[in-house]
Amino acid sequence: MKRVLLEMAMASVLAASAGVSMAQTAPMPATPTTKILAIGTFPPGTDMKLVQHILPTEVRETAQLYLDGKIDQWYSLEDRAGVAFILNITDAKQAHEMLEALPLGKAHLMTFSLLPIGPLNPLRQLLNPPSAR
Repeated sequence: MKRVLLEMAMASVLAASAGVSMAQTAPMPATPTTKILAIGTFPPGTDMKLVQHILPTEVRETAQLYLDGKIDQWYSLEDRAGVAFILNITDAKQAHEMLEALPLGKAHLMTFSLLPIGPLNPLRQLLNPPSAR
C-alpha cells in the first residue's frame, strides 16, 4: 500500500511539473522487480561474541556471492549493526533462501527484510507527450 501511495504521489508531482493533471493520466502499469534490497539486522539479544566468531566465514561466503553475481552491491548500515545488499535476484523466496544459507542465517543471528525494487514507475508519465491545449 505504501508503494502505491508513493507512486501516486510521485506521479502527481511529475504530472504537475509537466503541466498534466492526474485526471488526464492513465493508470500506470505494474513496476517490474529488477533487484531486491535486503536489509540484514541482528535481533535484540543477539550474542555479538558469537557473531564475531562466525563473521570471517560469513564474509568469505558473502564475497563468493558477490563474485558469483548474486550480490550487486553491499553496504554497512550507519545507524545500527547490519548490512544492506542490493541483490541481482528478482524472486524474494530465492533471495530469502540464499541469505538464510549464509552462516549468520543458519545460526539465526541475522534477519533480513526483503524489498523488491525496480524502475521508478512515475517516470513513465514523462514519456507521454503533453496533450494539445
